[in-house]
Amino acid sequence: MKVSRALLFLATLSCAGAIYAHGNVTPQPVDTTGLDQLGPEWRKVNPYRGNPVAIKIGESAYGQNCARCHGLEAISGGIAPDLRYLDAGEAGDEWFSERYNHGAVRDGKVYMPAFGPILGQEAGWAIRSWLDTVHQE
Repeated sequence: MKVSRALLFLATLSCAGAIYAHGNVTPQPVDTTGLDQLGPEWRKVNPYRGNPVAIKIGESAYGQNCARCHGLEAISGGIAPDLRYLDAGEAGDEWFSERYNHGAVRDGKVYMPAFGPILGQEAGWAIRSWLDTVHQE
């Protein structure tokens, strides 16, 4: 059976949507306008905790960069940890900071890329600020 080039082209286009259906997995820049700049030294605790501007920025940043694996509104579908159950407040800052800055690698496989060097400290603590607002016990 001979397949025309036009038919082959149309079949290829119909598959292209499925290939990219998961969306852009490249970290998306975060506009941190309105937040105090924190400098190069990484803070040990979240300096933006409870800051309404940080929470709003963090919600958007989470949606752009974290939700594809950790789920919309931080409700995981099982691919990655459900971040609503991350310890709230300072108790969870160390774990969050470590994972955000260094990612997660097991057996040589990257399960989460290191976002800190790409998105920066301000975006990270803004995301953490928002996560505190959706915390569950």
